[in-house]
Amino acid sequence: MGYRVEQLENQRDRRFRRLPRLRVHNERTALHFVEDVGFCLVFTNRTQQLPCLWVAVCGRRDPVFPQHSHHDPELMLTWNLKDLLPARRRVYYGKLILGKPSMVSLAHFPDFYALHGPAHDEQYLYDYEAGRLSRAAKQIMDVLVEDHPLTTKELKRRTHLEASRSRPLFDQAIAELQRKLYITMIEARYEPTFTYVWDLLETWLPEPVARGREILRHEAVYRLSRQYLSVVYYASLAQTERVVGVPRVEVEEAAARLRGEGAIDIGAPIDGLPGTWVVWRQ
Repeated sequence: MGYRVEQLENQRDRRFRRLPRLRVHNERTALHFVEDVGFCLVFTNRTQQLPCLWVAVCGRRDPVFPQHSHHDPELMLTWNLKDLLPARRRVYYGKLILGKPSMVSLAHFPDFYALHGPAHDEQYLYDYEAGRLSRAAKQIMDVLVEDHPLTTKELKRRTHLEASRSRPLFDQAIAELQRKLYITMIEARYEPTFTYVWDLLETWLPEPVARGREILRHEAVYRLSRQYLSVVYYASLAQTERVVGVPRVEVEEAAARLRGEGAIDIGAPIDGLPGTWVVWRQ
């Protein structure tokens, strides 16, 4: 079977909502978009290798990021949806994919949790003792386990990391705990001053976390690889590896299974692109 890049990009236009008639324009269509694609970036996606909520709001293939972002209606709608959907526990939001702000449907979040989340409630203590968690991250966890949810200001005060010189340490620890799926931002408050509210992830999304702890690792890799490839239509194994966040050998095993099922072609040339690709067949 021959593949052409423009034909595949036309398929992406529909799935990524890069057409005016399909664009995301409110909370309902945003949720439908995230649930359809499974997981996406929230803001600009220069690689074009993942769906993007902002691009879907724009409803066109190559939107230009605005210079005056606070006055741009498309960017402001995206920003509001970024706050609204997670606050209502409709999606997971965090820097989970490629280290960038991402949304994940609650149907697919357990698979990410199976790969990247803690196995049990006190895992952070073992991670700290083993050198896999920083001291500042442990301080934040100790406070949140005792009392949650808390604002950024309250967390800084209770962990004694409120001094300006401690800000990089605190920010790095928050990012670390989000990446390891220990905590999540549950609300952005704008009055009287802007702040985030943080909670333990297992408290905020108990059912997805419980499901994730029961999923076998190889099944999670398979399901996420399948969803990714079925949405983007073509990708490299390296791109799939980065999105799923696991070593290449695990992605190769999932790809071999998908090829055995007749779902993908591996090593396929695409007219208009260099090299060879993994292409979704169905």
